[in-house]
Amino acid sequence: MNPALLTNYLDKHRPSRRDALRMAGAVGAAAALGTHADAGAAAATPSARARRPSTTQDFDDIPFDYADPSKLSHWAPGPYGPEDQRGSFNEVTDLKTAATVGLLKRHRPVKTYNLGELMWNGFPAFKTNPPRNYEQRLTIAGYEPPPGFIDDGGVLVGVDPLGENKLSIHEERFQGFASNKHPAPLATTYQIGSQLDNLNHIGAGEYFYNGHRGPEIAKSHGTTKLGSEHMGPIATRGVLLDILGVKLAQNATSDLAEPAANNKPLLREGYRITVEDIEQAMEFGGISQIEPGDALLFHTGWNELLKTRDEADIRRWEGASGLPGIYLREARWLAQFRPAMVGSDTWALEVLGNSVNNDWTAFPAHQELLMRNGIRIGESYVSEELSNDHVYEFVFVVTPQYAEGATAGNTPPMALGQPKR
Repeated sequence: MNPALLTNYLDKHRPSRRDALRMAGAVGAAAALGTHADAGAAAATPSARARRPSTTQDFDDIPFDYADPSKLSHWAPGPYGPEDQRGSFNEVTDLKTAATVGLLKRHRPVKTYNLGELMWNGFPAFKTNPPRNYEQRLTIAGYEPPPGFIDDGGVLVGVDPLGENKLSIHEERFQGFASNKHPAPLATTYQIGSQLDNLNHIGAGEYFYNGHRGPEIAKSHGTTKLGSEHMGPIATRGVLLDILGVKLAQNATSDLAEPAANNKPLLREGYRITVEDIEQAMEFGGISQIEPGDALLFHTGWNELLKTRDEADIRRWEGASGLPGIYLREARWLAQFRPAMVGSDTWALEVLGNSVNNDWTAFPAHQELLMRNGIRIGESYVSEELSNDHVYEFVFVVTPQYAEGATAGNTPPMALGQPKR
C-alpha cells in the first residue's frame, strides 16, 4: 500500500468532527467485540443502531442443497406467494417511493449520479462459452466514410443520401462471434457491464426462484416466467455501504490492495466483507437501519481498475487473484431486511479467492439472494462519486430493459443525492 495514498485520501476527505466521533464509536465497538476482517463466521453483537429481527437468529456459511427436490419446501414458494415473479421488488411500493423522494431536502442542490460503467469495445466480462462480448460497430448511410473505416469494422450501408433533403444516417450494430457451443454468430448480452441480475439468471440444477423449473420455463428467446418484463422501473431509497471509506478512515492498510494504475485505492483481492464491516459502514454513513425495498450498494473501489484500460488492471478486475465481496453469512444477514437489490462495484458481488469458497462452490451467495429470497443483484455499479460526496442515502432509480424473458438489464442506474460538501 502506497503510504502517500492514505495521506492524500485523508487530505481530500478529511472527516468532520461528527464523522470522526461516529467512526470512533464504530471502531471502538468493533474492538470491544474482537472482530477481524476475515473472521466472518463468528456471530457478533450487532450495532445498537442496526435494525435486527426480534428473534435471535444465527447466520452461517453452510451452503444449502437447493437442487435436492426433497428440500424444495424449505424455500419455495417464496415470501410473496407461489405465483410471484417480482421478488423483493414487491417491497418498492408507491408509499416507499414517495418516502424516498422526501429524502431530498427542498432548496438544496440535487446532484444526478450515473452509476453505470462506460461501455467500450472489448469490455471485460466473466468468461463463458459462448463469450460475453461487447463489440459495437457504426453503420453509415448517406456519405463516403473516412479512410480505414471499413477495414476497422465499420459498416457502409450506402453513400447516397435519402430524399431531396439528403438525409444521412448513423446507427450502431453489434458484432457477433461463433463458438464451439453454438456455431451461429451471437452478439452481445445484457449480462455485461453494469447489470441487474434477474430472478431467472441463477438456479440449482433445474430449479429457480419460487420453485420454477427450467425445463418448464425455458424457450429459445428467454424464459416464460421471471423475465425482465416483470421487473419494471423502480425508484427507491439507496444506501451506500462504503467499505473502502471505512478501511481508509481506520488506516486498515492490510485490507487494501496495491492502488490501481490511476493511483486510486481499492480493497484487496479476496477480502471478505463481513457483517461487522457492514455495520461499521452503516455507522460511518449515519444509516440507522436497512429498510424493506432499499437498494444497497457496496463501495470497494474496484471500478477504478477499468478507468485507464490498463491491461494489468483489467486482469485484476477479472479476478485472477480474487475479488472482494460478501459470502453466505452476509447474504443471509442482509436478506432478513428484504432489500430490493444488493449491488457492488465488482462484477460478482460475492467474494472470490478467499478460503471460504476454496471448496469449489460456485457463487452460492447468488443462489441465496436470487433463488431463495428473490433479491436481485447489481454488478459493476459505480459508486465512487457518491463516496467522494459523502452521499450515503439517496434516491436510486433504475429502468431495466423491457425485454421479454431476459435474464438481466444493463441500463445504467442513477442516483439523486445532495453532496455533503
